[in-house]
Amino acid sequence: MSTAHSLDYQIYRLGFWSAILALGVGVVSMYLPLNIPGGSTAEHADRVAWLSANRGGFIAGWANQIFGMLCGSGVLFGIAWQISGKNPLRAILAAMAVLVSVVAYIIPKFMAVWTIPQLAEILSSGVTGAGAELADPLLRILNGGVEFSLYAAFENLGFWMWAVFALLVAVPLYGDTVASKIAAVTLGYIGISYHVLVAAVLVGIVDLPAIHGYLGVTFNLMGIVIISMIFSFKGAMASAALGNSKGNFG
Repeated sequence: MSTAHSLDYQIYRLGFWSAILALGVGVVSMYLPLNIPGGSTAEHADRVAWLSANRGGFIAGWANQIFGMLCGSGVLFGIAWQISGKNPLRAILAAMAVLVSVVAYIIPKFMAVWTIPQLAEILSSGVTGAGAELADPLLRILNGGVEFSLYAAFENLGFWMWAVFALLVAVPLYGDTVASKIAAVTLGYIGISYHVLVAAVLVGIVDLPAIHGYLGVTFNLMGIVIISMIFSFKGAMASAALGNSKGNFG
């Protein structure tokens, strides 16, 4: 196997195992808490008490989210590499979108693991001094259940980059195999529908909370993309092992 084909194989193997692990993360996330029951409707005092009582599970849940985000990004990077034989410019732009999304996503998720539990601990323990008075407003700002919070803004930026990625790769990804066609059509729908929704929000046709409902549905659709790419990456790995170029398999 030449160096180029060896690199193809390694990247497709990264995409393949990233997809497998992303599905595992999805299953684990069903059993780990990410927010107080009731979300944004819960009282702030109740949220502080819940965060203090569920500190370990909350941190584990968001650490699992970080790992899942990195796995999902590995899948997207593998897709960008796969289309590079057909459209190198789109592949480069798509990879850049993935990198920006990683930065946007990891900031709020890391704050959930590191900052939010510490703020809740300060508030619940009644510590004073050394900037403790900032804990209450900071915890309110980092409320992921509020659509216009700083936390939600980073999450929306991350998903916007995924939607940009989807628009860039949908057409060149559409290949000869059923798996690539399913992934391409699903990504095309995600890319177009998200930008239509954002435009509707900006002009005032749709309320901001609608984006959160949309994201819940769309992340389920990303599961279709991930499952489809497991089969696509598996075929790509076989082709790379035989010495075929990136552009010669669906």
